[in-house]
Amino acid sequence: MTERLARASSRHPWRTIGIWVLAVVIGMGLVATTLGDVLTSDASVTVQTDSKRADQLVFERFKPTQADFERDITEVVVVRAQDGNVDSGRVQRLASDLRAAGASFVVTAADNDQLVSKGGDAQALLVALGANAEDDVPGVVDAVQRLDADPGYEAAITGDFVSDADQETLSQDDLRKGELFFGAPAALIILLLVFGAVVAGLIPLVLAILSIILALALTAIVGQVFDLSLFIQNMIFGMGLALGIDYSLFILSRFREERAEGRGKLDAIAMSGATASRAVLFSGLAFILAMFGLELVPNTIMRSLATGAILVGIVSVLAALTLLPAVISLLGDRINGGRIPYFGRAARAGSESRFWGRTVRAVMRRPVLSLGVAVAVMLAAAVPIFSYDTGEAGISTMPDRFESKKGFVLLNEEFPGQTVDPVRIVIDGNADLPPVQAAVERLKAALAERPIFGQPTEETSPGHDLVVLTVPAAGDPLSDEVVAAVRDLRTDVVPAALAGTDAEAFMAGTTQEEIEYFDVMNAWLPIVFVFVLGLSFLLLTVAFRSVVVPATAIAMNLLSVGAAYGLLVLVFVKGVGNEVFGFQQVDSIEAWVPLFLFAVLFGLSMDYQVFLLSRIREKFGQTNDNDLSIIFGVGSTARLITGAALIIIAVFSGFARGDLVMFQQMGFGIAVALLIDATIIRSVVVPASMKLLGRWNWYLPSWLEWLPDVHVEGREPRRRETGPRAPAQTGSTAP
Repeated sequence: MTERLARASSRHPWRTIGIWVLAVVIGMGLVATTLGDVLTSDASVTVQTDSKRADQLVFERFKPTQADFERDITEVVVVRAQDGNVDSGRVQRLASDLRAAGASFVVTAADNDQLVSKGGDAQALLVALGANAEDDVPGVVDAVQRLDADPGYEAAITGDFVSDADQETLSQDDLRKGELFFGAPAALIILLLVFGAVVAGLIPLVLAILSIILALALTAIVGQVFDLSLFIQNMIFGMGLALGIDYSLFILSRFREERAEGRGKLDAIAMSGATASRAVLFSGLAFILAMFGLELVPNTIMRSLATGAILVGIVSVLAALTLLPAVISLLGDRINGGRIPYFGRAARAGSESRFWGRTVRAVMRRPVLSLGVAVAVMLAAAVPIFSYDTGEAGISTMPDRFESKKGFVLLNEEFPGQTVDPVRIVIDGNADLPPVQAAVERLKAALAERPIFGQPTEETSPGHDLVVLTVPAAGDPLSDEVVAAVRDLRTDVVPAALAGTDAEAFMAGTTQEEIEYFDVMNAWLPIVFVFVLGLSFLLLTVAFRSVVVPATAIAMNLLSVGAAYGLLVLVFVKGVGNEVFGFQQVDSIEAWVPLFLFAVLFGLSMDYQVFLLSRIREKFGQTNDNDLSIIFGVGSTARLITGAALIIIAVFSGFARGDLVMFQQMGFGIAVALLIDATIIRSVVVPASMKLLGRWNWYLPSWLEWLPDVHVEGREPRRRETGPRAPAQTGSTAP
């Protein structure tokens, strides 16, 4: 199929390119008009949880009206006077400005004297944003910043909607600075050096950009049906650059190799379609299957990231199988135009890399020692994983320049123990019964013994069948201290207080929601592992008609993933070398990162594994010589695999250069794991293990002989055109 697609696209290049151009134009229209409306900063667990049940009970028993929703406090403004005397009139003018900017309800110290700090030098305003909260945030923030600019005053705002807006801005800043200003230029430089020619280096980058545009357009369509996180854009840009460039790199390199061996242009395209394109197809399938594992996780962010990766993976494969052959057909040997001195000579000649050839021969002379040292190094890197813990970086890790961070700091300085994200304990029971009343008092007493919690407020539903305790918790609601305290409430304190009653308690609030999120991530990690490993084993078994190849591939990938996990903990939690990279030291690894890292790394490393093994098996089928096949496979692909890995490392290093801790961890984890994978795994572990296994590499039990023989390494296509050896060094056009 891949050969037929390559032939058809190369024979009708303008028709093929025209279809893609039309699709891209339509896609750009969808992105410009629709994409922004379907993305959200909200994240939630999609299964029933304590917090969801608590919110449902409050809604049912209190029956809030529209006026109640409009008075739902979500933000807090803190105003501090440098001379210690806050002008109440100025605060009231700020309250009027906030209402004019869209705030539906504002509470000041004139309404509640508890909104004056103990030192008297600061006042707080409680702000509710109405139905158009997200649209009103900029105006509300502007009103606060105008007061902050007044001489003698310091003012800032923090809360749910302001924090979400800052998170979205930071995400876009990281995307722009990291991917567009660092990742893409770095990828282009590496491509130019790998190919040694300007035209050949530009083609993969252009195809990657087109794939990104179409994937974003598909996101706009999918978003009409499903809620998608705004972080899907970061994923599409990162994976689009990585996959689009990788797939084009493999196919374009094979075309140049076939031309260098004397094939005519169309036959060289067909041969590339029958070999490299087939490997790309299977690599893409492996990646997409790995991403489908994340779709199982009942969390909107994980499903959004997986959806973005799947969409851009599909488009990247289609572009490599159809658009790329059409472009090559038009350019012919002009792809070698703009040669760069001293670089890419081996690539243009289609010859084996001498450095990697010598390396693999040295490894195969001492396979046991080489394998032992490589495995020992990766196991040592994985050791810190034993102190691994998951969490989430809260507002305290945001850069100081953001308004929500300024407001958080000011709030904690002037009103310690207060927060806009309190813990809510919802008690479902008859509030008029003495046992329930006694239980509530025991619970209040237990809360008073814990300094991290402030004075609770108590509300009883009109039907006296629900009691809600709203409990402020000091500090960042996502800090380890607050998370541990709320866990203790849920597992020990609340059950002990309600013992002997028929009442049932549920927890709600930001901290409880994050605890449920952590628990979901940790619970689904082994499930995703089994799903991805199982499907990948089946796919590789069919691809290479061997049970040994997929088993060793899985073991190697687990080694690189384990090493990446260990280095993540070492750098971000232990703080070893974090300042060198410009990373924050935090208490834990983001809860979604290990799960996402595993699926992405497994999918990406399968690209290299399939491409490498397809060349080894191709040579083995020709020579029946195991050692020669390994040397040829590694020597002929190592340069490309290293270049491809460096490109992905550059792309994801762009994420790591950002300010969001979650993206720092993700970018660093992927970059370091792929560096290990492309060097230690491909140049040492693969040749050493395959040398030791010998013919057992291709063992398939007799009871599996019925499996289809798909020949992922490709077959020799029937020549339909002959031509002289391509003058690859001259840049002339093929006949």
